[in-house]
Amino acid sequence: MSAWLRDIDNDRLTAAFAPFDDERHDPAVRSAAPGAQWLASAGTYPRSTLALWETRPTAPAVLPCGSVFDVVGVPAVFGRHMLDRLREEGPGSGPVALHRGRMLIFATPGAATRLPALLEWEEWGGSVPPLRCHGNGDAVTVPPPAGGERSATTGSRWLMAPDTRHPWLPGPEVLLWACVRAARATAAPDVRVSIFLGGGQDAKVCDVSKRR
Repeated sequence: MSAWLRDIDNDRLTAAFAPFDDERHDPAVRSAAPGAQWLASAGTYPRSTLALWETRPTAPAVLPCGSVFDVVGVPAVFGRHMLDRLREEGPGSGPVALHRGRMLIFATPGAATRLPALLEWEEWGGSVPPLRCHGNGDAVTVPPPAGGERSATTGSRWLMAPDTRHPWLPGPEVLLWACVRAARATAAPDVRVSIFLGGGQDAKVCDVSKRR
């Protein structure tokens, strides 16, 4: 991250988000100034994105993938099963959003390319619903950092918003693991799963979805 982005006036950003930081809203669904800076750093013009959010805290933005994060888009119901597995048995999740009925799981750069390849080798890959992997050359609509009820009208909202400049992100192996576990949770009880991954912080989960 460049020096000027680190030196952005946190007080101004924090003040812009302040009207939404009250007891009516879950802290998990809005981002503090460091989280907004992390998101903006993915764009070509981070300062312009931060200026937009300073004046319009409820405005979504379109940001490129591939350098700061990749995004895996999954059907909302299946995505909920994935998050349950990540939180209950795995290393947890990083930022997660909802956009037009799909869950957007923010992942490490490169995960969008690696994940479909891993799924092709996994016998349970065919049991995972169609997913959309967004990586280098793609862009996604990011919910407004302020979150809150007003963002629901845009079709985008955070389930887990970034709140630091360096949020933890799952890699492709972690997403694969979560996909397989989610498929297992919705399958017949006598069906066996071929993959196992422990729940340590170094674990990686794998998500499926080809976008092209």
